[in-house]
Amino acid sequence: MGIRRHGLLLVCALVPGACDGGGDPVQQAVREASAAHQAAAIKDGAVATRDGPAASPGDQALMAGMIEQHRISLTMADTALAQASDPDLRRMARAVRDRQTREIAEMQAWMPATD
Repeated sequence: MGIRRHGLLLVCALVPGACDGGGDPVQQAVREASAAHQAAAIKDGAVATRDGPAASPGDQALMAGMIEQHRISLTMADTALAQASDPDLRRMARAVRDRQTREIAEMQAWMPATD
């Protein structure tokens, strides 16, 4: 198997949804606009924080682990963007970066404040 195929398989295996197509330029534009909107909302503090009963220590540990996993995915996506020349691989890396960044913000907003 070639390096390109290995890289593509790695992204697909580690980040479910990274290989869900995306060849449609309209869908790509919608995803990019959504990611930009989410980033602006996060910057402006418009992301909703967690409501409801206190989170259990197990819930908090799970969420902290998921945030760490997403950060690892961001590192991999950044590496792909820095080194990959294949347009499809770069598109997938951008999609992973956008999605993981948005989900990290959502998970951080869910986490209880640590004052």
